[in-house]
Amino acid sequence: MEGTFLSTLWLDLETYCETPIRSGAHRYAEEAEVMLVAFAWDDEPVTVWDLTAGPHTVGGVQMLLDSADDIVIHNSAFDRTVLRHRGVHMALEKISDTMVTALQHSLPGALGTLCDVLGVPSDKAKDKDGRKLIQLFCKPCPKNWKVRRATRETHPGEWTRFVEYARLDVDAMRSVHGRLPHWNTDTGESELWRLDQRINDRGFAVDVHLARSAVGAFERASRTLATRAGTLTGGAVGSTTQRDVLLAFLLREEGIEMADMTGDTVERLLREELPPVARELLEIRQQAAATSPAKYKVLIAAASSDDRLRGSVQFCGAARTGRDAGRIFQPQNLPRTPDWFDGPVQETTVAAFKADAEDILWADVSERCAFAVRGCLIAEANKKLVIADLSNIEGRVLAWLAGEHWKIEAFKAYDRGDGPDLYKVTAARILDKAVEDVTKAERQSPGKVSELSCGYQGSVGAFRKMGGARVEGMSDEAIQDIVRKWRTAHPRTKSLWYDLEGAAKMAIRSAEEGSGGSFDVRGLLRLDVVKDQCDRAWLRVRLPSGRYLCYLRPQIDSDSGQILYEGMNQYTRKWSLLETYGGKLVENSVQAIARDVFFAGLRRAEEAGYPVVLRVHDELVCEVPDDPAYSHERLAEMMSANPGWSTGLPLAAAGFEAYRYRKG
Repeated sequence: MEGTFLSTLWLDLETYCETPIRSGAHRYAEEAEVMLVAFAWDDEPVTVWDLTAGPHTVGGVQMLLDSADDIVIHNSAFDRTVLRHRGVHMALEKISDTMVTALQHSLPGALGTLCDVLGVPSDKAKDKDGRKLIQLFCKPCPKNWKVRRATRETHPGEWTRFVEYARLDVDAMRSVHGRLPHWNTDTGESELWRLDQRINDRGFAVDVHLARSAVGAFERASRTLATRAGTLTGGAVGSTTQRDVLLAFLLREEGIEMADMTGDTVERLLREELPPVARELLEIRQQAAATSPAKYKVLIAAASSDDRLRGSVQFCGAARTGRDAGRIFQPQNLPRTPDWFDGPVQETTVAAFKADAEDILWADVSERCAFAVRGCLIAEANKKLVIADLSNIEGRVLAWLAGEHWKIEAFKAYDRGDGPDLYKVTAARILDKAVEDVTKAERQSPGKVSELSCGYQGSVGAFRKMGGARVEGMSDEAIQDIVRKWRTAHPRTKSLWYDLEGAAKMAIRSAEEGSGGSFDVRGLLRLDVVKDQCDRAWLRVRLPSGRYLCYLRPQIDSDSGQILYEGMNQYTRKWSLLETYGGKLVENSVQAIARDVFFAGLRRAEEAGYPVVLRVHDELVCEVPDDPAYSHERLAEMMSANPGWSTGLPLAAAGFEAYRYRKG
């Protein structure tokens, strides 16, 4: 290499740690050992340093990093975090992450799957062998083995193959990088990703004491419920978590036949007349299923030694739209809390758990466990949490994108304080009555339910799914009538579905015919079909921000006329051929635009000195000095300021301040 100018470093680590990786890279990295460093310069052959054998040490990696102009890694957050805990610094500005680039273009993040999708040649037998070697060398051996840890000394033959596996991983990453599209790395997204990494590195403070206390409260409550179930059934049912035993008892002794024990089934049955024993058993079942200690246990296991949890959000983790996805603690999937569980009630609950006195105050302890989990996220001493949430951002973006002018004006009137909320306005239009005459029940259904279910071409099924118990008694005909009236009240939204689907089909057909071209929708979206460097076709939807939605290998089914493309099936988690249509394309576009609005506000908050520690859907959580100069009003103002590309989009946000996270 002497005398050769080298610029790009391709890097991959193989590590060992007794802490499971499911606890997150940051907790794992505190105790991880780097065993192998596989790297290559530009197009040169891959070198593997075996740090378990010498003469190389992890400190030598710093010289590699400092010498590189660009560093390419797959899932760089892991390698960067492990190295930082070993005293090696990797500048974010130098990193290109092939996993992140894949996610930005709606491709799978796992390297093996990505190789399959992009056509990178691979030896499946070696891939399978590689996974076995990872299991062998990167974690402790099973307890029934004579050795605690497999090493190059205990398994020399396997170790030789392990080194070769590390070499092949770098070659695979290099091949993937050459096949990836890069449209979304050139639209400011790389800067946003670096900001995301700093936020994930910052993490949020965890009240570990509360988490441990809640686990204890749950376990005590579970024992109490199990004892009561045994008493009610004469010992036949030892615990209501024994689903099949409970189902059999209810059928045999109470004459109640149930298909399953899902929450919806139990809740539906409890609304009926039931024998006292059956009712109490189902109520116990409902309490026992209300929560599990899983999230508390994750917080305990994943918090770093300074009691902060890091790496809980995956940038562009949601397929297609570029929205965040939760990791480790899954903050996007926290239990809903009712309005009455406000700040004072939360503090009472926390105090009771920490004093092991919860059973003195409440009969339903499991419910309190479910509601209290947010409270484990706290501000450090002398700081506070400033929290704000974009208001009905998807509804606003949909109205703006469609050009539904009456609705845009209704949003503006509500924001000024001289107009009713949109659920009432919608209900009034559907019911053909004055807004002031809309009842609370009508605001919910048809108002709220139709707004949540109809905007993306949803019909009876979507209405029932969103309405839940509120619409159980309604006939399909009655729901269809509401759907029809909603669509009549939203003519431009309805036409947007068909306009966007039509533009997508024209783009696909024009590409097949070789004429090409792009097709505008509402002057805000532009669709085209392009080919990447490997001659793969992509349907792209250019968003107002300049970012693209990407659909790989688009085609039109010759029989159904349906738009097809390749993507990750959200149910099977397999890469497969998927269908889409106008309403779904609108949903993807709306959610993506809402995401771009959200990130514009996040960037402003960071620049104004409001360090973000968590983002959950459309909500920002910032940890700031406990000083009146930092306020939720200011954060809401920054979040609801229009990006330059969103003129006319009505935005609003609201928030609150607390020392312990909760719903506002």
